[in-house]
Amino acid sequence: MPSLDSLNCRRSLDVNGKTYHYFSLPEAAKQLGDISRLPTSLKVLLENLLRWEDNLTVRADDFNSLAVWLKTHTSDREIQYRPARVLMQDFTGVPAVVDLTAMRDAVSRAGADPQRINPLSPVDLVIDHSVMVDRFGTDKAFEQNVDIEMQRNGERYEFLRWGQQAFDNFRVVPPGTGICHQVNLEYLGQVVWTKEEDGETIAYPDTLVGTDSHTTMINGLGVLGWGVGGIEAEAAMLGQPVSMLIPEVIGMRLTGKLNEGVTATDLVLTVTQILRKHGVVGKFVEFFGPGLDHLPLADRATIGNMAPEYGATCGFFPVDQVTIDYLRLTGRDEDRIALVEAYSKAQGMWRDTNSPDPVFTATLELNLSEVKPSLAGPKRPQDRVSLEDIGASFDLLLETSGKIQQADTSVPVAGEDFSLKHGAVVIAAITSCTNTSNPNVLMAAGLVAKKALERGLKRAPWVKSSLAPGSKVVTDYLERAGLTTYLDQLGFNLVGYGCTTCIGNSGPLPDAIGQAITDNDLVVSSVLSGNRNFEGRVHPLVKANWLASPPLVVAFALAGTTRIDMNSEPLGYDQQNQPVYLRDIWPTSAEVNEAVSKIDGQMFRTRYADVFSGDEHWQSISFTEGDTYTWNNNSSYVQNPPFFEDIGQPLTPPKDVENARILALFGDSITTDHISPAGNIKASSPAGTYLQQLGVQPEDFNSYGSRRGNHEVMMRGTFANIRIKNEMLGGEEGGNTLYQPSGERLSIYDAAMRYQAEGVPLVVIAGKEYGTGSSRDWAAKGTNLLGVKAVIAESFERIHRSNLIGMGVLALQFVDDQSRHSLGLTGNEKLSIRGLGADIKPRQLLTVDVERADGTRDSFQVLCRIDTLNEVQYFKAGGILHFVLRQLIEG
Repeated sequence: MPSLDSLNCRRSLDVNGKTYHYFSLPEAAKQLGDISRLPTSLKVLLENLLRWEDNLTVRADDFNSLAVWLKTHTSDREIQYRPARVLMQDFTGVPAVVDLTAMRDAVSRAGADPQRINPLSPVDLVIDHSVMVDRFGTDKAFEQNVDIEMQRNGERYEFLRWGQQAFDNFRVVPPGTGICHQVNLEYLGQVVWTKEEDGETIAYPDTLVGTDSHTTMINGLGVLGWGVGGIEAEAAMLGQPVSMLIPEVIGMRLTGKLNEGVTATDLVLTVTQILRKHGVVGKFVEFFGPGLDHLPLADRATIGNMAPEYGATCGFFPVDQVTIDYLRLTGRDEDRIALVEAYSKAQGMWRDTNSPDPVFTATLELNLSEVKPSLAGPKRPQDRVSLEDIGASFDLLLETSGKIQQADTSVPVAGEDFSLKHGAVVIAAITSCTNTSNPNVLMAAGLVAKKALERGLKRAPWVKSSLAPGSKVVTDYLERAGLTTYLDQLGFNLVGYGCTTCIGNSGPLPDAIGQAITDNDLVVSSVLSGNRNFEGRVHPLVKANWLASPPLVVAFALAGTTRIDMNSEPLGYDQQNQPVYLRDIWPTSAEVNEAVSKIDGQMFRTRYADVFSGDEHWQSISFTEGDTYTWNNNSSYVQNPPFFEDIGQPLTPPKDVENARILALFGDSITTDHISPAGNIKASSPAGTYLQQLGVQPEDFNSYGSRRGNHEVMMRGTFANIRIKNEMLGGEEGGNTLYQPSGERLSIYDAAMRYQAEGVPLVVIAGKEYGTGSSRDWAAKGTNLLGVKAVIAESFERIHRSNLIGMGVLALQFVDDQSRHSLGLTGNEKLSIRGLGADIKPRQLLTVDVERADGTRDSFQVLCRIDTLNEVQYFKAGGILHFVLRQLIEG
């Protein structure tokens, strides 16, 4: 990491007898001016720039811009940021490795050494998104789900085993270990990173980007990290800096402490509501204030995790004594712990009660004592509902859907001695990833189970219950606290270590229950301790999804319904037919603390001692070694993508888009779930039809996420979500459109292929917040492969906008409060986009000419959301990976 060090700020630090070299912020301040009150998150960015100064990508003016930020509290300065490492989960990681592998093929075809394609930054891929809750409620559920997972994903895992040996600087954490965010928090994250260079040890802040939007969980540990698309992460792996504007930073001052019975989940849902209302999209959020003294690290991680839900780039907590205590609790090396404390203090990055408050763009305040027990739902994580209002909130949902008259109608379930009503809880999941890093809420769940059983309560028989911890340490401490047996007795048996219900891997409902829901159009509920509850995400038959703390998940499994006020109505009745209320089985803080006190560092050291080796299933996978991969043309999971087929051709400058057709016309809040769905593959969908043509039976479809390494599946799944609404078809749900000019109704995929065969370019039109949700690279890749040249929306989510540009798709934004409605767009127009060319500039205005079906013509302007000069280069090259690959071939 060569640096010109124009500020002469390189210094050394002696810790426990070892010398570390670093770039000192206090020394830099001697020339930049006082920066002590710069937000800590921006201090991390400043250090990064000091360390990478080269007069090409990083200049002295960049440092000055951060110093000026203290006066202006905002900046339009573009900087080049280089994170220390990259984190991936397997759903997003597999296509990234597929791309790297395809790039090696392209380099080989160009006559160069395929070893030129290797990660330059350390990469950790954690296989955590593939386990599904097929079996539940038994002691054998975990073992059975693992067996099914290995059978389903054999092709993918063989490919990753090959990648593990083929690529340098690339580690794989095998399945059955935990979720990437918790493994990152408990083991991978170092807070201060080190690197050997020219015989010296360089120390610098641990920073990362991750291919999962909830990478921000690590912010709770004082590590700056956020989610990016797989495309952007691949570029970072290959040495490209992350191009970004110096962000605004919103400070959230915390005071007081949480009251008895209030959980971290209640807190994070409150924080999410406040910050979403304020508006923090594209901004950093940094937490400060005396309330941090009473906020455990796991609670901070819970808040950091849900930064995507409140819309921020990150939700950052500075390093302090709580950080040090957590590092020690989780068994980190004592020399590393000492370095973290010494380095943070030397750099002015250490928080304590005597530290002056940083200066922020804007400041919000929350008194922790005002937080109340809460859920969020039924469709968005920012829609917080107080616990006592959940029943009324559900009834409002029934009213708006015209079903309130049938609210109390019981529907028999075939072959069972129970019936279902609207509001029935059919899924209760203690799931990764928001809460399973948090011992307090998991112990509380176990205590609720214990107390419920002691009062004779049982789980409602129609509830599919599951426990999917974020790491194996969770099961260790639940076992040591003596709580596992109670969770098991209520049906919350271990089903796997991984991301399950949040991403649609909740598995099938029992057939009879699914049939009763379908036949009677029931609005039923899931209650999960996760962070995502978008419609159609958890399960296609479950329309109301509620985020809640693990102990509340247990409580709702007992009640069996969300049409209840748990403050005044009983969960059930004991052996004496006496009502049992939530307050009767809710543990005290003292009881929770007693259970948590049983956790020690040896648990973590033992579990992570050999974390990359995997179990016998992983070790028994056979693969062929080599620098390049032998593609299996018959694989339905992994295929060589077509992205780099024309890499040997000379570049042509961007040109205007002529006479494009509108592929779809969407409303507000189209998520990446809608664009590139996770979860089940419908048998009648284009992807389902394709798989059946390959001989794959519907029961073996697995999920969209597991098949992201096969572009044929994913392009057919693009815009194929069962809940997506194309306004060209009125209010109809499903991935269909009207093919123009005939008006024929086709699947979006089939229409796109017909347009493509005719050489007709395509445009997608949308409303506000286009591309919210998880950082899915296939939402952009699939859009590209369908032949879409531009997406015109009222506003974009940060990561998806970047991903579109990274795949050579224009992101264009309506201006002057215009929209599809004000412009009268119906979907049968032809659009031509003018102003593109070799001289395209960031954020320039372009003109869209409209030819309507009746022959009339008009036009409107759009803002081109190619935001930075780097993105201009990427777009001209056809995408960020094309840009990198051409450089590597030429270099």
